[in-house]
Amino acid sequence: MVATTSLDTPILQVEGLYAGYGDLAAVRDLNLVVHAGEIVALLGPNGAGKTTTLLTLAGAIPSLGGTVMWNGKATSASLHRRVRSGMGFIPEERSIISKLTVRENLRLGRGRVDDALRYFPQLAPLQRRPAGLLSGGEQQMLTLARCLASKPSLMMVDELSLGLAPIVVKSLLAALRTAATETGTAVLMVEQQVHRALSIADRWYLLRHGSLAESGRADATAAASLTAAYL
Repeated sequence: MVATTSLDTPILQVEGLYAGYGDLAAVRDLNLVVHAGEIVALLGPNGAGKTTTLLTLAGAIPSLGGTVMWNGKATSASLHRRVRSGMGFIPEERSIISKLTVRENLRLGRGRVDDALRYFPQLAPLQRRPAGLLSGGEQQMLTLARCLASKPSLMMVDELSLGLAPIVVKSLLAALRTAATETGTAVLMVEQQVHRALSIADRWYLLRHGSLAESGRADATAAASLTAAYL
């Protein structure tokens, strides 16, 4: 793994974030940064506030307090405006249009089809197939390929590996690492599979009960200790 972390202004910087629904703050006083070319894993047990954090940082739900900065500037923009300004967002749900072909789904993105297929060449012979007939893994490849082809400055990824075979997960995570290393995309990923997440990540943050519990560099020792903490 080749880390390409920039020492300049972070792509994403979060200061004192409070996030939740209504008046209930599920996430409290969160601080984190993600630099260009860096993959950061957001870890924690179920109910820790990981998805709420990601949805808030993506602009899908409003924050309850704190500051979210994009390239050094505070933002409260909505999800679609953040996407237009260079953010890629992949939620837990598959983001495909079932009745359209693979190629038609790829053309809906902001990048070139050929660039998308370079990340996942296994999709090339499936371009005429309706996306709804793909396997779950192929659908997730399609979603990620379309997003990465647009060369986002920041990727937000929620549970990319959910319900997928290990060989598919390995391919998906490798594509994220390639994008970070080769194009400088900053990646913030929520992932339950700690060892897999830390195999490509540069750093990690651990949430417990909505608050930041620990953070550190990604290595084998971290993977073992965090796994023990989950158990």
